Amino acid sequence: MPRLTFAKPDSFFIAILVSLTLAGFFIFISASLGLLARGGAPFGAAIVKQLLLGIVVGGGCSLAATYTPYERWRRYSPWLFLAALIITALVFVPGVGFEHGGARRWIAVGPLSFQPAEFLKFAFVLYAAAWLAALDERGRKTAFAMLPVFLMLAAVGTLLIAQPNTSTLVVIIVAVAGMCIVAGVRARDLAALAGVAAVGIIALIMLRPYLYERIQTFLDPSRDALGASYQIQQSLIAVGSGGVFGRGFGQSVQKFEYLPEPIGDSIFAVAAEEFGFIGALILILLFLALALRGFRIAAHAPDNFGSLVVTGFIILIVSQSFMNIGAMLAVLPLTGTPLIFVSKGGTALLFALAEAGIIVNVSRRARG
Repeated sequence: MPRLTFAKPDSFFIAILVSLTLAGFFIFISASLGLLARGGAPFGAAIVKQLLLGIVVGGGCSLAATYTPYERWRRYSPWLFLAALIITALVFVPGVGFEHGGARRWIAVGPLSFQPAEFLKFAFVLYAAAWLAALDERGRKTAFAMLPVFLMLAAVGTLLIAQPNTSTLVVIIVAVAGMCIVAGVRARDLAALAGVAAVGIIALIMLRPYLYERIQTFLDPSRDALGASYQIQQSLIAVGSGGVFGRGFGQSVQKFEYLPEPIGDSIFAVAAEEFGFIGALILILLFLALALRGFRIAAHAPDNFGSLVVTGFIILIVSQSFMNIGAMLAVLPLTGTPLIFVSKGGTALLFALAEAGIIVNVSRRARG
């Protein structure tokens, strides 16, 4: 039998995590300068929120998770998932949730706002990991082994589609698919999951005009340069004008007047303009290194639950980041997913750091 050992946290994973967090905040500060030219937008408030809620509070959660035995999350995962569903549903309550850009995804608490879908992703991975880990080889071969997972996805999908927040639902589906593969779920069940997801996404594209328009824009980025394709066009201009080494910190032109959401969806384009091909490549390689090291930790986890949790969290963090980068390079449709550790959104950064803390805790337990 494999021998369990208590080890120091995975220093390489931590180094990658710290590098991404610091580089992301550095890029965020530069991109935030574009707010100064946009009608007196709250430049200082954006930085303070990212620093306090994202890095300070998120860093504290990460540190706490690092030294909290990850097995405890399994015990409380059903209640966390239930709480996440209830809190996410609060976005539809008048006076609690509020709408921005045609979507109801946020809850206001005093001067602060947060996106409960980030908590929902976190809790979903924990509960799905707990359920999949409980299935033995015989259980995975029964006809209804995957039924609870489908019911969980149905509950999550109902809330997210109603907001609407299709991109988060896609990320969750990708994460649970990866977890099912690691858990050894039958190919037939995986095919059923993929089929249901594909049919659902196609139906949404046909029923939601803005999703259909995004697909058309992806297929032909030049079709409406001043309308639906405007963000892609400006992003490609920013990326191309960065050249090999970039314009330099703070020197992006696009972020001041032309690029929509320079501290949000489009922040990768700002980074590529200021730091060039080399800087953009380094950022991509950091995410790739985070994924590879994370999967290595998953492979050496002491039990199935630890392996599944790490797999789910790594896929959550990396998949939405690559979806963001791909959209800004016009190799994927626009999704609205954040570039984790870089884009605005203290809630997303907070939960990403908390998830990373759990991964580090798993790394402290190794199979030798």
